Amino acid sequence: MLNSNKILLRNFSSLSIYQISGYIFPLITFPYLLRILGAGNYGLMNFAAAFAAYFHILIDFGFNFTAPRDISINKDDKEKINGIFSVVLSLKIIFFVISVIIFSALVFSIPKFFIQKEIYLLSFIAVFGEMLFPAWFFFGMQAMHYISLISVSIRAAAVILIFLFIKQADDLPLLIFINGISLVLTGAAGLYIAVSKFKLKYKFPGLTALRFQFKDSLHLFISTVSINLYTSTNVLLLGFLAGDVYVGYYAAADKIRLAVTNLCYPVTQTIYPRLAELFNSSFTDGVNLLRKVLKSGGAVILIACILIFIYADEIIYLAAGENYKASIPVLRIISFLPFIIFLSNLSGIQTMLNLGYKEAFMKIIIAAAAISLVLSIFLVPVYKHIGTSITLLITELFVTSAAVAFVVNLMRSKMIKKLISEQ
Repeated sequence: MLNSNKILLRNFSSLSIYQISGYIFPLITFPYLLRILGAGNYGLMNFAAAFAAYFHILIDFGFNFTAPRDISINKDDKEKINGIFSVVLSLKIIFFVISVIIFSALVFSIPKFFIQKEIYLLSFIAVFGEMLFPAWFFFGMQAMHYISLISVSIRAAAVILIFLFIKQADDLPLLIFINGISLVLTGAAGLYIAVSKFKLKYKFPGLTALRFQFKDSLHLFISTVSINLYTSTNVLLLGFLAGDVYVGYYAAADKIRLAVTNLCYPVTQTIYPRLAELFNSSFTDGVNLLRKVLKSGGAVILIACILIFIYADEIIYLAAGENYKASIPVLRIISFLPFIIFLSNLSGIQTMLNLGYKEAFMKIIIAAAAISLVLSIFLVPVYKHIGTSITLLITELFVTSAAVAFVVNLMRSKMIKKLISEQ
């Protein structure tokens, strides 16, 4: 028990450093870039990133959930670890090749993309970097300190390069290249460390192994695509229906919201493989850990959300300047999303997925995507960035309510069965 707690503490500390660097470094450059680029160029950069995110999802294909779970359960079996590593990496490479073909076809055939093709092609560099980085392996092995070591140093170098070379709005292509190449370097270094440190041996797997991993991750892939329909797709619809400037207003507020949401990341990523182990042996122990996380983490996140709502004006003026007044109502509307998403993560990803209710989780997310799409079609043309933020809030409330209701009913049924067995 003591050793297990030490590992959890080490992983939490490492992921905290990783995540803090992930929003402190962008926080340093965020006000600078908003003023240098302007709302239009900042919106274009986020629009291109939202488009590239679809291909990131295709390459991940749910492996970020299934692979850490499988590795965590089999981490003492060298042969199985090598097998999981080989299968996941092989599928990622296959999906990357497919992504390159589809992405290129879309960029060169759709006028909106073709006009700014340099921006979109440079944005795809980040997808390659994400494909290389075996974060899923480090999570499963509960060795997150390697992620921190790699990421923090490269992110720091990227920040220095941004201040040295990004001086005007026309430097947008160079900015996207710096961000993308930093992810490629991080991914390559992470892959090298994973192979060398853990003595991994890559062997191209057979079709049976590939097919099994594909089917095992399919529900999660569909769920992730559906989640993207009410996150990144909202940004795409806003760009198509209202323009890049309104994307800029929305993205400026959403980046601040994301900084608070990411406070949960070290906690949720650390406990996910641990919960896989606990639920595999004792449902009660898993529930007890979830309750502890909810009490401690939930209170911190909720206080942060209240402060954002109260001081939205001051936060926007400080971070973005007076030219982004239009971002203030957006920030107020989405200010409580970090707490809502935290509850959703604990009930949906941490509990439902770890207990094997992938299909039920997928149905919730697909329903949410449909709700988001309908709301966006009606609200965005009229209310633009405000409509996008209202759509996101309603959608996340639906996901959280549905997931919490499912888990509460599940726990109730488990308790009833336990009482009956005791009698």
